[in-house]
Amino acid sequence: MKTLEHLLAACAVLLGSMVSPAFAHSDMHMGAEPTLGASAVFAPDGRLWVVTAHDGHVWLRHSDDFGKTLSRPVAVNAEAEAVSAEGENQPKIALGSQGAIYVSWTHPLPKPWTGFIRFARSLDGGKHFDAPITVHHDRAQITHRFGALAVDAEGHVFVAWIDKRDLAAAKADGKPYAGAAVYYAWSGNRGKSFEPERKLADHSCECCRMAVAPTPDGDIGVFWRSVFGDNIRDHSYAVMHYGQDAPTVARATFTDWQVAGCPHQGPGLALTADGHADGVWFSAKDGAPTIWYGTLDPGKKPRHLTKLAGSGAAHADVAVAGKTVWVVWNQFAPRGTELALRVSHDGGASFGKPQTLASVEGAAYSPQLLRFHDRTYVAWNTDKGFKLVRIGSRS
Repeated sequence: MKTLEHLLAACAVLLGSMVSPAFAHSDMHMGAEPTLGASAVFAPDGRLWVVTAHDGHVWLRHSDDFGKTLSRPVAVNAEAEAVSAEGENQPKIALGSQGAIYVSWTHPLPKPWTGFIRFARSLDGGKHFDAPITVHHDRAQITHRFGALAVDAEGHVFVAWIDKRDLAAAKADGKPYAGAAVYYAWSGNRGKSFEPERKLADHSCECCRMAVAPTPDGDIGVFWRSVFGDNIRDHSYAVMHYGQDAPTVARATFTDWQVAGCPHQGPGLALTADGHADGVWFSAKDGAPTIWYGTLDPGKKPRHLTKLAGSGAAHADVAVAGKTVWVVWNQFAPRGTELALRVSHDGGASFGKPQTLASVEGAAYSPQLLRFHDRTYVAWNTDKGFKLVRIGSRS
């Protein structure tokens, strides 16, 4: 029975890989075909900023008509270098004050599954970018990958990533070490330089993206997949405050999915005005692939725990405004990929039936929910082009 369960779980993971290129360990290198990894953000004036990568560059574009047209791309890194832009490892974008634009990405190294977290900034609204810098001081040829990027209310730039320096040290000492670790670094000078990195937590999953979101107090919530006990792949949560020495880390999900490998399925996170953290995540316990939703209560089981989607569903994201909760995901379909949605109007206590917002006859990257004023959108990069999909008028 155990063998059958493991086989079913593996099939679920493979099915998810058909939805988007999310389960390969390969990275984007110079000269390769464009991959679909993308990130987007709205500026306060309604301008949409989008980053993608191909031909050894991270490219920045913008739209002033809610995604109908996009500007000519601007190279974030003037000098070409290998850039990861697939799986759960796409370039990231965040905005600061006075026209500051921050972009981070993973630069893969020659050794498989290794890389550096790179960062570049523009202080003139995207017209010019400073030369990229490597965020972390550690330069070992190990995993520094799957970065997350955010800016707190005071303008401090936060970057976190998956890091294997502790695994390498444990191996050198002949000691066991499960998974990788989460490291982070702050910049207090608008991204000109970064303070020495610190470890947030041991025993993270190796290849799942992290989710970050602003808290009502202006700090940054971080939600990531951890390894508990004997390869239990659940999630942890922490709130990051600039200058804080030891953030509190707590287990946040308890689905108890035991799998000896990374599922390449990171979570989504949104924080409400009253400070509640809403999360979405993937599990395939007992061979049943599931997108879960819950209001996180770190250290305890989530409230309003709900199974939102099953077979063929992958890479969910969540957004919240008042009592309304939106969850989107990629749904594998016979002729390609569908963008699926479920909505709650009672703070996550119940959800309506699944809806299909859009579809493509091909592959699509992980959907990203965005809010602008009282409207909700989904940024969705597909092999047919970038789409910004507005969720219906009731949103």
